[in-house]
Amino acid sequence: MQRPGHQHDEHQRDEHRHGGHQHGGHGVSRRRLSAALAVTVVVLVLELVGASISGSLALAADAGHMAVDSTGLVVALIATVLMARPRDDRHTWGWERSEIIAAALQAGMLVIICLMVAWEAIQRLASPTPLDPLPMLAIGVIGLVANAVSLFILAGGRGDSLNMRAAFLEVANDALGSLAVIVAAILALTTGWHTGDAVASLFIAVLMAPRAVVLLRRSLRILMEETPEGLDLAMVRDHILSIPGVDDVHDLHVTTISTGNVSLTAHLTVAPEVDEPGSVLIVHALEDCVASHFPVPVTHSTVQIDSPQHRDHERLRH
Repeated sequence: MQRPGHQHDEHQRDEHRHGGHQHGGHGVSRRRLSAALAVTVVVLVLELVGASISGSLALAADAGHMAVDSTGLVVALIATVLMARPRDDRHTWGWERSEIIAAALQAGMLVIICLMVAWEAIQRLASPTPLDPLPMLAIGVIGLVANAVSLFILAGGRGDSLNMRAAFLEVANDALGSLAVIVAAILALTTGWHTGDAVASLFIAVLMAPRAVVLLRRSLRILMEETPEGLDLAMVRDHILSIPGVDDVHDLHVTTISTGNVSLTAHLTVAPEVDEPGSVLIVHALEDCVASHFPVPVTHSTVQIDSPQHRDHERLRH
């Protein structure tokens, strides 16, 4: 049971969320991602050429990282387009989950490239390969400057969504990778120590791996519809049970739909003496509580009021 006018209010809030504010945010994200993608592709081509000329694994590793980033930015760009699409009867949440899928794909690709780079670097540590450090140094400097430009472009939007955060982290790792290439090139020029290239490659892989794993784990948690991080479901249940007139709460679920969009569903058993106006007040109290009381605000709540007889009759799989 929901209070009178609830569906209309919810519809208005949803139209607003899928309307001007969100669409404008997606438009800004698309522009940021498009600009960062253009810079990344240019650097990728330069690094591939530089790796071919110099024989540097670090440059090749960073180029591989950039290739993954380019693919990731394309996926992120597609996700922002899909997220702006309105919901319909087939996609009742719209396409908001596409940002989570995009982040998971980016993270998975990063994990694979880390393993490939680490394997090749270990082989080169055992059998160092001669380098031509001058082109390696030049491309490394160009890559660092380009990554700094991309970071500046993406910095303003990194808090907008998991998708944008993934893109920002990838470019940040690229910048550190370019710095590692520069250091390895300088060591090869000044000391003749060409093994530094393999060390720099391992450094790039080590930089990528933890962030990729964290991002992948976070994305999979959302896709598996786990309770959002930072929200204690037992505490939510206790607060609901503290509402006067509520005897029991069951079939309680809290899931993340997309960044900033958290959904709660619950069945409440109320005392026999609670009438319809009293049930409406209980729904009011619950929605206000979950929307503002906890560290993770609930933006969409669906509450069913049950009598004790109906509760005992329910057939729930979860």
